[in-house]
Amino acid sequence: MKNAIPWTFAAVAAFLSIGPATAEILAIMNYESKPADQLKNLKLSGDIPRREGLAIIDVDPESPNFGNILSDIPIDPATVAHHIFYDRTMTKAYITGLQQPALQVLDLTKNPYRLSTIETPPCNVAEDVILDEANERWYLTCMGSGKVIVGEVASDEVVGEIELTDTYPHGLAVNSAIDRILVTSTITPDLTAPDEFISVVRASDLVPLGKIKMSNAESPSKVAPVEVFFVPGAEPATAIVTNMFGHTLEALVWNADAQNFDRETIFNFAEHGASVPLEIYFNDGSDPDRMYVTTAMKPGHLHIFDISEGPTKPKLLQQIVTADGAHHVGFTSDFRYGFVQNSFINLPDMSDGSVSVVDLESGKVVASMDTLKNAGFNPNSLTLLPEWNHLAGH
Repeated sequence: MKNAIPWTFAAVAAFLSIGPATAEILAIMNYESKPADQLKNLKLSGDIPRREGLAIIDVDPESPNFGNILSDIPIDPATVAHHIFYDRTMTKAYITGLQQPALQVLDLTKNPYRLSTIETPPCNVAEDVILDEANERWYLTCMGSGKVIVGEVASDEVVGEIELTDTYPHGLAVNSAIDRILVTSTITPDLTAPDEFISVVRASDLVPLGKIKMSNAESPSKVAPVEVFFVPGAEPATAIVTNMFGHTLEALVWNADAQNFDRETIFNFAEHGASVPLEIYFNDGSDPDRMYVTTAMKPGHLHIFDISEGPTKPKLLQQIVTADGAHHVGFTSDFRYGFVQNSFINLPDMSDGSVSVVDLESGKVVASMDTLKNAGFNPNSLTLLPEWNHLAGH
């Protein structure tokens, strides 16, 4: 292999020998090897074994150790580790995998960090882990097996299962106040047949109640709803949905009389030169006035919305170009910075591999963390370590 950055624990030790940092913000991200064509573009060649891992990296643009790797935890390269989710106390992180049926857990109370495994019922293409408001239950969506696995946070034992036949579960949101769970049905695991529905489930007994079509277009609309989150503190309860291939934001507003949701389209990214909306975040407090949404297709963006007039009336304040594949965002607890991870499952034109550091006040990218990218890896997910992290509505 020519011109590649060595990726060994000796290299990590060399980074650490630089000396103590005067400032730091540490992010954890799971990474995997870039596809062969992307390696060629980086002028990396040779017989490169596929690799996965968890890297802890200093992403503070003001730190002398910016971009340095502080820890590297190997992951079985057959896992295709996908997303990282904290429980609400941020004492452990759940890591899903697209190829392995088990769920991995990182204990953040022990140093050094250690991975353990939760054996789950068959869960093909594990996507999201979402926690209920009381931090008592977690919900694991299984896009390849039409189900949601339910576990107990305290013991990490599986306690239930939601069968959603003929769906492809990806995103999930829980609202205990109205006794409802919403689950997006996104796309077949081979990415050839986008779906168009959200499943509605009664939270108290895990009984499916029906589906909501996420488009007015004739079926199959192929809009691929991917993520869904309830807006913190919204009355009536309101969930925001990203239609990945419909390129829209949808709102589902609780109708107490009908005991169901009313849907409306509240924003069209295609009208603003952006596409493939993915993740949704909200700023501090139970009454947020800002919403943040990423769009992945080249060029990737972070969009900042004013929702002070209500979640169904978002006003676009800033549309910030990051890099191809803008996906997850880690937010500092004071919302000074947003760290945008630019890679979406190694897809063409959506897998730059960098992390864009965005000053959220100025709306400008102030740095790019290219350590993984330059070594031939794509980060698949990113969050800040608990000392710096804001859950941002997740």
